[in-house]
Amino acid sequence: MKTLTALFTAAALTLTAGLAQADMSKSQIDQLVKDGKIKPLESLDEIVMKLHPGATITDRDVDNHFNKDDYEYEVELRDAQGQEWDVDLNAKTGEVLKNDKDD
Repeated sequence: MKTLTALFTAAALTLTAGLAQADMSKSQIDQLVKDGKIKPLESLDEIVMKLHPGATITDRDVDNHFNKDDYEYEVELRDAQGQEWDVDLNAKTGEVLKNDKDD
């Protein structure tokens, strides 16, 4: 069952990878990583998945809300019990800014 969950998680990450680029192109995100302004998305996903083991990421996005050097990684996910969560991370440090149930 763990293997099946891992496969579904990997598939979901692959399918949602394009969603992270809704506001930014892949090349913009890659450049931010290269410049050290944000962590790689895979690294940020690992932080999110440690908060909610077995969950599936349904949407993700990199946003710049405050100033040009301050990025947030915003993730929506569904846990194994079907509960939806909103998790926001500081995209540079990985600090958890928000970890709330989506009511």
